[in-house]
Amino acid sequence: MELFELIKAFILGVVEGLTEFAPISSTGHQILVDDMWLHSSEVLGSKESANTFKIVIQLGSIFAAAWIFRHRFIEMLSVKNAKSEHRLKLSHVFIGLLPAGIAGLLFDDFIDEHLFSVPTVLVGLALGAVLMIVADLYARKVKNPISVDGITHKQALIIGLTQVLALWPGFSRSGSTISAGVLTKMSHKGASDFTFIMAVPIMAAASAKSLLSNYQYITSDTIWFYIVGFIAAFIFGLLSIRLFLELIGRIKLIPFAIYRLVLVAIIAILYFGFGIGRHI
Repeated sequence: MELFELIKAFILGVVEGLTEFAPISSTGHQILVDDMWLHSSEVLGSKESANTFKIVIQLGSIFAAAWIFRHRFIEMLSVKNAKSEHRLKLSHVFIGLLPAGIAGLLFDDFIDEHLFSVPTVLVGLALGAVLMIVADLYARKVKNPISVDGITHKQALIIGLTQVLALWPGFSRSGSTISAGVLTKMSHKGASDFTFIMAVPIMAAASAKSLLSNYQYITSDTIWFYIVGFIAAFIFGLLSIRLFLELIGRIKLIPFAIYRLVLVAIIAILYFGFGIGRHI
């Protein structure tokens, strides 16, 4: 492949790594950067190949989260952790995953067919931003918010139910679940930890399922495009997750919500005003 094409793969991997776990919607950024500008489908030869590329780079981000929280996953599998009353357990993660997992199986085809468009993503970005602002305003009234190890099964279920909203493209998985955690009196850091830990198994399963159905689009002619994108997503996923976890306790969610609303305005102007991306 030509160098310029590999640069495109690198840029898309960077965008995925930086946005997948931040509450700003990786879907919205992929539309802005790829569908409206770089057009990976033209490099790879089809829309199906471009969608497969998005699955591959998402796996890069998932691997980054799995690596950062590897000690947590090992800890949750230990007998000692299972007996402790004040530690995050696999049961919390399972309960948090259940609602979105069921909804995803029931409505996956409908979502793919009807909700992946620029207007629906804009709606998701805007509504998700409103939820984040509400969560931050509520958090100001909460004294002594709890950490991830203080989470109850009821809180995990509420967060899991809210995660169903993220099936709407643009809403953002982390934006919805961190907001739900904060609204159930968790700290921003605690809600973020639970969100990232919970995201690894459900996103890995969904990506693996999609990849098994579309692996034929990865050919010897395009393999380096996928490899470069995957590596970029993994490296920048590591950096962005660590930075986000350092910052979230100080800056909270409102700055991210404002950024989302600005992104909505940019995409809306490009799409409705200039017709960029109307083919999507």
